[in-house]
Amino acid sequence: MGVSNKSPEYLQMNPIGKVPVLLTPDGPIFESNAIASYVARLKGDNTLFGSSLIEYARVEQWIYFASLEIDANIMQWFLPRIGYSVHLPQAEEASISALKRALAALNTHLAMNTYLVGESVTLADIVMTCNLYVGFKQVMTKTFTSEFPHVERYFWTLINQPNFFKFFGELKQVESIPPARSLGRPAPPKESAKTIDELKKEAKRENKPKVEDAKEEEAPKPKPKNPLDLLPPSKMILDEWKRLYSNTKSNFREVAIKGFWDMYDPEGYSLWFCDYKYNDENTVSFVTLNKVGGFLQRMDLARKYAFGKMLVIGSEPPYKVKGLWLFRGQEIPQFVMDECYDMELYEWIKVDISDEAQKERVNAMIEDQEPFEGEALLDAKCFK
Repeated sequence: MGVSNKSPEYLQMNPIGKVPVLLTPDGPIFESNAIASYVARLKGDNTLFGSSLIEYARVEQWIYFASLEIDANIMQWFLPRIGYSVHLPQAEEASISALKRALAALNTHLAMNTYLVGESVTLADIVMTCNLYVGFKQVMTKTFTSEFPHVERYFWTLINQPNFFKFFGELKQVESIPPARSLGRPAPPKESAKTIDELKKEAKRENKPKVEDAKEEEAPKPKPKNPLDLLPPSKMILDEWKRLYSNTKSNFREVAIKGFWDMYDPEGYSLWFCDYKYNDENTVSFVTLNKVGGFLQRMDLARKYAFGKMLVIGSEPPYKVKGLWLFRGQEIPQFVMDECYDMELYEWIKVDISDEAQKERVNAMIEDQEPFEGEALLDAKCFK
């Protein structure tokens, strides 16, 4: 830093010498958000930019917001505190005020949205979480962030998802703001880093196909089996239950519910109730319905091993979200817990089928009984 990034070769790639710069087969790219956008588009079949033109624009909108309103103000607060620029109390006060204004706007948006755009993680969420991470780690104490509960819920939910966690690891929120230090920068290294030509040669060597790679492509390793496929066979055939559920149009209790308990194998399957932890946030009906719909879409990875009913309850807000799930095995599958972001937004309770009250609750949820527990049903959705 301060040596190789000031060299003529580097300045040809980024005229102002900032880092990072990404070297690609088609030339260099600078600015972090541009690099992130390039990398996100390398795999064409993802939804990191949404699924429509308006969602693409909104992803871009929140990326700009995260950089200009969140990251910029966090850095103007944090960097002077550690001596990277002059600490001016008035300037710090202005940065904190601007940051609070931005967080208040973000908090309002997240009061009715699980993610920034749509019903799944986009590049906007990745950029926003990375920018918030610096704040939560360095200057934004619990006292500060408690004013923005929806931002807190959003940040801690995302930062603990597998793809974030394996990068960031365990995070402990800063307990106190670091004291202001006098201006000073780390001394530059005595030895300069590798030249740009050396980096380019290394990149070419890494991109060059190897004989070993070709051999690996010719003989791919067999895909490991899902642990649920290794369980002892069950007398319950899940597809038969799903067909019975779908095809029963009348006498539902006598046909479908009775058929379910005739088929049910308590040794091979388990039943679970789930209750959404943040029902007080469900103040808008269509947002609540979209939240549940997005959850069911993301559960698609478990379709072979699960059946579910999700109820949205109440004639007026806040709406309650409750569910019933049938899973292969005696526990909620680990791959579902790891891959589906929504799982930890719910409280999960295993059904005790020896309890007649719980068994009747299962019947009521499968049947979409209304009223349910004394309240009207806004909607009922099935995962099958």
